[in-house]
Amino acid sequence: MDETENLTSNPRMQQGAVTIGDLIDARLSRRGFMVGLGAAAVVPVAACVPGSEDAVEAPADVVKTFDFPEIARGIDDTHHVAEGYRADLLIRWGDPVFEDAPAFDPMAQSAAAQERQFGYNNDFIGFWPLEDTADGRVRGLLCVNHEYTSTPLMLPGLGERALTQDECEIELAGHGGTIIEIEQRADGLWNTVLSSPYNRRITTLSTAMEITGPAAGHPRMQTGEDPSGRQVIGTMNNCAGGMTAWGTYLMAEENINGNFGGELPEGHPETQNHERYGVPGGWYQWSEHFDRFNVGREPNEPNRFGWIVEVDILDPTSTPKKRTALGRFKHEGAESIIAPSGHVVVYMGDDQRFDYVYKFVSAGTYDPDDRLSNMDLLDEGTLYVARFDADGTVAWLPLTFGEGPLTEENGFSSQADVLIEARRAGDVLGATPMDRPEDVEPNPTNGRVYVMLTNNNRRTEEQVDAANPRANNTVGQIIEIIEPDGDFTATQSTWEILVRCGDPSDPEAGAVWNSATSENGWFGSPDNCAIDPSGRLWVSTDGNPTTGGADGLWALATDGEERGTGRAFFRTPIGAELCGPRFAPDGASLFLAVQHPGSTDGSTFENPSTRWPDFSDSMPPRPSVMVVRKNGGGTIGS
Repeated sequence: MDETENLTSNPRMQQGAVTIGDLIDARLSRRGFMVGLGAAAVVPVAACVPGSEDAVEAPADVVKTFDFPEIARGIDDTHHVAEGYRADLLIRWGDPVFEDAPAFDPMAQSAAAQERQFGYNNDFIGFWPLEDTADGRVRGLLCVNHEYTSTPLMLPGLGERALTQDECEIELAGHGGTIIEIEQRADGLWNTVLSSPYNRRITTLSTAMEITGPAAGHPRMQTGEDPSGRQVIGTMNNCAGGMTAWGTYLMAEENINGNFGGELPEGHPETQNHERYGVPGGWYQWSEHFDRFNVGREPNEPNRFGWIVEVDILDPTSTPKKRTALGRFKHEGAESIIAPSGHVVVYMGDDQRFDYVYKFVSAGTYDPDDRLSNMDLLDEGTLYVARFDADGTVAWLPLTFGEGPLTEENGFSSQADVLIEARRAGDVLGATPMDRPEDVEPNPTNGRVYVMLTNNNRRTEEQVDAANPRANNTVGQIIEIIEPDGDFTATQSTWEILVRCGDPSDPEAGAVWNSATSENGWFGSPDNCAIDPSGRLWVSTDGNPTTGGADGLWALATDGEERGTGRAFFRTPIGAELCGPRFAPDGASLFLAVQHPGSTDGSTFENPSTRWPDFSDSMPPRPSVMVVRKNGGGTIGS
């Protein structure tokens, strides 16, 4: 997160909100929650299908509680997992994705090599099961986002000098995503299958993409390289994401502003739009070598990023599509579910302080018997933004041109304008500015949706509201949305705060957990999350070191007497965050992404704070995907 970014143009935030202490306390009351929602809080949703067709409602005898020995709080140069479990490396930055990929040489990197190797800073992980091999080995496709490049840790010999064009191209090749087949051996361990026809690298440097939906071809999407406004090279800053029920991979473009440099001409019509998105951020030096990243030369290029990209993982020759119907903002993720009506619902968070929670409802319905008919479901539908009211209701407000304030009088001339400037549309609709909404995950077994709110240290006392109840919020909270009768398409829902994160023993933290929370079970800065095959919630963090412990993964109870209690399961090496928790369909393997290990102040390629996972003087720290399994096999967390 860029600390220099603007806050919001939402008039409600500019004017300041009213402090509603009694209402906040009421909304945080677990007793009030149970009385107010009754049986609706635990309704099973048998008809709902999450991102994989194999992951339907768990049977009645699945594990509902957690049972494993917690790990201790701490920070050091390696990873740690709960006793009784093993965590094995599956793939690291620079490892081959194809049989002809060159061996990784950190001192002789090239863009050509990087496009054949696993990319940098793995974030989202998706898993799609394939048919077992003839001899019974379990197979699947792993889909992994590469969010950004940590330049000082990635490239040798930088010092204070500027990057060359070749080095910038290495960074561009390190962004994007990887699709790679994996298989489980007889001993339970997993390995990559380099000969698989499904393997693919998607990069910012060279992958051609199609722009689809309402904004495709609009003049604001047109550039010198693409006067049609329908083709773009690459995707970037892919943070979390999602998998669909028809076997596609959703890549969420997040902090795209940081990749642009230059300066707009005075009075340019995109000035307000770019300011609302923090463009140009100037994190990288790409604009010095490539015109498309210089807003002074290509002012519309930023409008072509900040979307959800859909990739057909079963056809490695297919063209990824930027689905503009889902809106343009800093997408943290895009987790989908099939509602009982058959409509596809995609939940999304805009990861910036004072921005919003969204959901998209498709116009068409999912057909489990006709994959081809589902392939363009995300091109037509209604995008909604959330208003969290103090009475515990959620109003989902449609971002539809011509409705309410989304008119020419407010600067919107078409649905394309509304979607290109989805943030400003949310502003004028009066959506609730949140404390950095990141992963938003629907649970198919109970009709609830979990919203990770990471932190917001810029919220003042005057800006506190029921859903964001703390000023100077450095540790975040988790909100639970209850969709009525499991109808994920609903435009009126209810909500509760599941936990207010932080140290419950510190009265200054303002944390709210179940009183049974253990010494290591609390955490700060929730980021990604996962629902396991039993319907249980797992939460990974980005920023937990502010609480005195490394980032990692916690099991978080959402039902019964243990509701609101956490249990520490895995922690990362120093400088890393934990991303992409993803369970295999049987619940016995858990895939974890350890991102930017060693990324601490002053850490460099030559002098990192850790050399995880190789611990070799010849290797820098390497972002990696790990697989966790229980010793002897069995369900993770039981």
